[in-house]
Amino acid sequence: MGSRDADPSLGYLTRKETEVKLPRPTRVKNKTPAPIQITAEQILREARERQEAEIRPPKQKITDPTELADYRLRKRKEFEALISRVRWNKSVWVKYAKWEESQKDFKRARSIWERALEVDYRDHTMWLKYADVEMKNKFVNHARNVWDRAVTLLPRVDQLWYKYIHMEEMLGNVAGARQIFERWMGWMPDQQGWLSYIKFELRYNEIERARAIFERFVQCHPKVSAWIRFAKFEMKNGEIGRARNCYERAVDKLADDEEAEQLFVAFAEFEEKCKETERARCIYKFALDHIPKGRAEDLYRKFVAFEKQYGDREGIEDAIVGKRRFQYEDEVRKNPRNYDTWFDYIRLEESVGNKERIREVYERAIANVPPAEEKRYWQRYIYLWINYALYEELDAEDMERTRDVYRLRFLEEYHEGMVLRKVSHSRECLKLIPHQKFSFAKIWLLAAQFELRQLRLKEARLLLGEAIGRAPKDKIFKKYIEIELHFGNIDRCRKLYEKYLEWSPENCYAWSKFAELERSLYETDRARAIFELAIDQPALDMPELLWKAYIDFEISEGEFERTRALYERLLNRTKHLKVWISYAKFEASAMDPEAEEDIELKKNCLQRARDVFERAVSYFRNSAPELKEERAMLLEEWLNMESGFAELGDVSLVRAKLPKKLKKRRQIDMEDGPAAYEEYIDYLFPEETQITNLKILEAAYKWKKQRVASEED
Repeated sequence: MGSRDADPSLGYLTRKETEVKLPRPTRVKNKTPAPIQITAEQILREARERQEAEIRPPKQKITDPTELADYRLRKRKEFEALISRVRWNKSVWVKYAKWEESQKDFKRARSIWERALEVDYRDHTMWLKYADVEMKNKFVNHARNVWDRAVTLLPRVDQLWYKYIHMEEMLGNVAGARQIFERWMGWMPDQQGWLSYIKFELRYNEIERARAIFERFVQCHPKVSAWIRFAKFEMKNGEIGRARNCYERAVDKLADDEEAEQLFVAFAEFEEKCKETERARCIYKFALDHIPKGRAEDLYRKFVAFEKQYGDREGIEDAIVGKRRFQYEDEVRKNPRNYDTWFDYIRLEESVGNKERIREVYERAIANVPPAEEKRYWQRYIYLWINYALYEELDAEDMERTRDVYRLRFLEEYHEGMVLRKVSHSRECLKLIPHQKFSFAKIWLLAAQFELRQLRLKEARLLLGEAIGRAPKDKIFKKYIEIELHFGNIDRCRKLYEKYLEWSPENCYAWSKFAELERSLYETDRARAIFELAIDQPALDMPELLWKAYIDFEISEGEFERTRALYERLLNRTKHLKVWISYAKFEASAMDPEAEEDIELKKNCLQRARDVFERAVSYFRNSAPELKEERAMLLEEWLNMESGFAELGDVSLVRAKLPKKLKKRRQIDMEDGPAAYEEYIDYLFPEETQITNLKILEAAYKWKKQRVASEED
């Protein structure tokens, strides 16, 4: 049984035999607190007191050479055994070697160091400790040997070279130290190694040697910081010409480097120290023209400070403008389609007045075409073109260039202020806009008005005709008609109105203006025919204005019968309150101005007006009883008219029909709460009062009848 349950992975033991049996936890029967409480601090103190004393080996005193030899043999055996076990542990080797050193057995110690280096010669700390032992015990040649081997095997560890050179310098072997430096420089170390060599030569006043090392240094590390150190070295030694030559050579080689800003700042500050302010200013300006704006923040700040200290008012303003120009360049670089920033940038350049720079900024701005053919993206962009054209016309006074802005374009593509390439392509402002989807009437009109100012009427007409053909708009038609009317070309105006109405037959404004034009030419029949055509259109945007214009036209012509017929036709289409009131007012005033004193004529007019009001009241009472407010307003107008006729009017005729105003409350249903009430004005007309009284009598009679029946029961 046991052999079947045995598990090979458990050494052929059973699971039960390998189970760890933990002691059963004791159950606390009495859980009441003990009379004497013990703190954690007391428990720790008692544990400390009950600890047994530490067992230390006794101190051994060696009294004769035999014991010393035994001790050394035992220790060496211990170290050798330890090394055989952990050969890779460097601390064991170091302890072994230092123990041999403490026994003054330097040959053995040296042997141990050599054995340790055989294990891992790439660990430079072992070389450092080995050489320190030799140096400490004044074995100079041995130390040289160790250092020489170390720098040969590990030439990229700078600390070994520094230590080696320091030892030779401390021994006064300057030539040997220089030779070691030369060996090191052959490996082309980092900048700090070269600078250490230079400082070494300067400590011994070897200026020419230091200069030669600097020349090799800048060839090995052609960086801005290296050239600046070289120039400062020459400046410190009073060699201003050499220092300037260093800066000039550095500019020739590193003008396009990422750290060129530091070089230009250092060069300008050098010239400033030499009292060469004009040279410094030229350096600043050269740098600002060549360094990309994103890397010239410190340069701008230094230039502004320089101009404030040495420049005149014009120079200071130029520096401040340059700083603002840098800010705008940074913003448009981050978001080239932020047209508001371009407007501010252009405004800044216009305040300076440099034409070439203004045109450059305009060209860069208009090169950022909106990403989608949607009008909302183009509304700000199109003003860049408008401002550009106005600048060329008004400020630059270059009419051909203005015409080029509106029409044929030869654009230059820019990138961060630098012209990359010149592209000759037709990029008209008017052709750039996708007229099939949307257009801008303003740009067409500005181009046409510009041609008119240049007395080129034919070109202006061609532009406006093209606008009507490609992207017809109300503004374009109105302006074109206004121009032709100004020149007295009536036939052209008529053709334009015809085109206008063909494009937009529902436009009441166009119909009214066309008829007004014919009326101004005393073409009454033409005007009337236009109005008739207009009111027969199936759809109109503002028919009330058109009908009013037609009616006013007939009234001004004294055609009262035609006007009445028009009102009747209008009432067949709509029974609006304003139509009734206007009709009634017309009838009240439908008389010749010469016959205003005729009483009979006035009575006839008043009677016709009363007939209109009666028809209106009858319509609102019978056909639209829900329009109580309109009916009340109609009666108010009637009452005012009767009052205006003085003794001819009959106010009592209207007052009998006036309603009573009642203030009532009605319930409003609220979505998120209890119902609310609002007050409103209701009108109670005389015929409704009689019906109400009849209803009250009927209810009283019914109540009386029910009461009599209940008493009989």
